[in-house]
Amino acid sequence: MKKLVIAAGTGFLGNILIEYFKDKVESIIILTRGESKVLDTIKYVHWDAKTLGDWKLEIEHADALINMAGKSVDCRYNQKNKDLILSSRVASTKILGQAISQAKVPPKVWLNSSTATIYRHSLDKEMNENDGEIGSGFSVNVAVNWENTFFSCTTPHTRKVVLRTSIVLGKNGGALRPILNLVKIGFGGKQGSGNQKFSWIHETDFARSIDFIINTPNIQREINIVAPKPTTNSILMQTLRKILKISIGIPFSKPLLELGAIFIKTETELILKSRNVIPEKLQKHGFQFSYPELKPALQQLIVK
Repeated sequence: MKKLVIAAGTGFLGNILIEYFKDKVESIIILTRGESKVLDTIKYVHWDAKTLGDWKLEIEHADALINMAGKSVDCRYNQKNKDLILSSRVASTKILGQAISQAKVPPKVWLNSSTATIYRHSLDKEMNENDGEIGSGFSVNVAVNWENTFFSCTTPHTRKVVLRTSIVLGKNGGALRPILNLVKIGFGGKQGSGNQKFSWIHETDFARSIDFIINTPNIQREINIVAPKPTTNSILMQTLRKILKISIGIPFSKPLLELGAIFIKTETELILKSRNVIPEKLQKHGFQFSYPELKPALQQLIVK
């Protein structure tokens, strides 16, 4: 691969991809709301994620375009934040589709972020790409609108794949850090009932799966970016306590979580929804996970 373009590539997941691809790709372009600059071998180009501009020239001749734009869902779901969560995803996807349609030599493949949260709360059924059941509610509606916008873009010369990504466990951001902080101060017990499924993926496998998809031409449409075996919230917290050698793990009841979420300005759905998602499509195409099991994945990320 010679040229990779990442839209909104300055966040947690974008930095994982930059670190992974920087020695594998000749040219990496990051579309950012920040200023245009060149940092080492990475070129940052300003865009507003909603209108066409000179940035559209950067996608010419790209081997791959990855869109990661969207306001963080780690916030209170008031109407203002809801509107921004939806519009930031739909607008950026739509304008990238327009840019591709106008390109003289469009990207070979366009990967667009989505979320494994699109599936319903499930304690029993494992959700694959073929017969996974779409859920309901605000977060699901955002994901459905996001994906519909993506697939409605006409890009006859560009393969399209939507990434239904689970919770990415990484060293430098994402969900793992705040969970670890809770465990360290003795609040590492189960959250809610504790039986809700927790679908996850190690940051290395997240980046490797993106690389695999780019280089596997017959992968199209929806794909789940998750480790093979969902765990539960109870097992997650228990495993973290064992790794950190912390015996006390005070649990959080649902009412207490609801109260705490107000103070830290987030939503309990991020913790209490049962995400029971499996990577059937990745595995059928031959992808081999470096970290298929939870405990070794967490040890690699936590133990220094």
